[in-house]
Amino acid sequence: MSPKLVIGANGFLGSHVTRQLVADGHQVRVMVRANASTISIDDLDVQRFVGDIWDNVVLREAMAGCDDVYYCVVDARGWLSDPAPLFHTNVEGTRNVLDIAKDAGLHRFVFTSSYVTVERKRGKTTSETDIINDKGLTPYVRSRVQAEELVLRYAREKGLPAVAMCVSTTYGTGDWGRTPHGAIIAGAAFGKLPFVMGGIELEAVGIEDAARAMILAAERGRVGERYLISEKMISNAEVARIAAAEAGVPPPAKTIPLPVAYALAAMGTAKARLQKTDEKLSLGSLRLMRAEGPLDHSKAVRELGWQPRPVEESIREAARFWVGLREAKRQAAKRQTEAAKPD
Repeated sequence: MSPKLVIGANGFLGSHVTRQLVADGHQVRVMVRANASTISIDDLDVQRFVGDIWDNVVLREAMAGCDDVYYCVVDARGWLSDPAPLFHTNVEGTRNVLDIAKDAGLHRFVFTSSYVTVERKRGKTTSETDIINDKGLTPYVRSRVQAEELVLRYAREKGLPAVAMCVSTTYGTGDWGRTPHGAIIAGAAFGKLPFVMGGIELEAVGIEDAARAMILAAERGRVGERYLISEKMISNAEVARIAAAEAGVPPPAKTIPLPVAYALAAMGTAKARLQKTDEKLSLGSLRLMRAEGPLDHSKAVRELGWQPRPVEESIREAARFWVGLREAKRQAAKRQTEAAKPD
């Protein structure tokens, strides 16, 4: 059995892909950056390759003899005032990896794309056939669109057996890096989320279901195709409510109306421009949080055999993860304190 390679295996999605591949009995290789936190995969029996997506020697060694490569690297910092790092990683870094992968004799190259690469319009259900208009896109979205187009071009023109997975917002356990959306669940589960923003809905999917879709794509995905991987649309307020209920604490008491959120985002955008700072709440980031219409994931169901669970289950799992992690830290601190006491 040929090995599988996960590039970016220590990230939220990459770690879950890695864990499922190991659980399925595959020989698994992982590629991670030097000094990267690997707590999410440290307990797994995998072969490690240390390097980044610009290290061609390590890329060739890691891909040699593999049948499937899962590419789970993305710079998702859509709030950067200087977008150059987004294009450096998401576009040029991807291009570098593709140049190695096209000559590696792979069975599948499964690329982590995003649901932001499809055109969404209010009142219309969006499918993979909806091509996004590149006018007015934020730098982050433009970098994701360009990266996906690059992957599909390599499939058409250079024989790379690539599949693009348009993954939506992921929730679930094992969010060791505390993603921005995971931070909302953590805050709600700890009873420390002072408010939620009203009128904000996101397409969402459980992290384990997203990882399973990636693996199914390697087995059944059609080369050159893209698949929408999202279970449903859900509001930020509902996510916080579910997480708080699972943790047994009251939900956030306040909701900021959407016009107020836009005013705060405009202030963040102005500050970023004037002071050259990175502001997480900006007009660009708020646009990303506003869903224009629901997604149709029936292609993934039909062609991949994908059957996602209700995303609410994954939100509850995430809340339990954060509560459990906090309790483990408390117990560790207590043991350390007791060990320091004189006899």
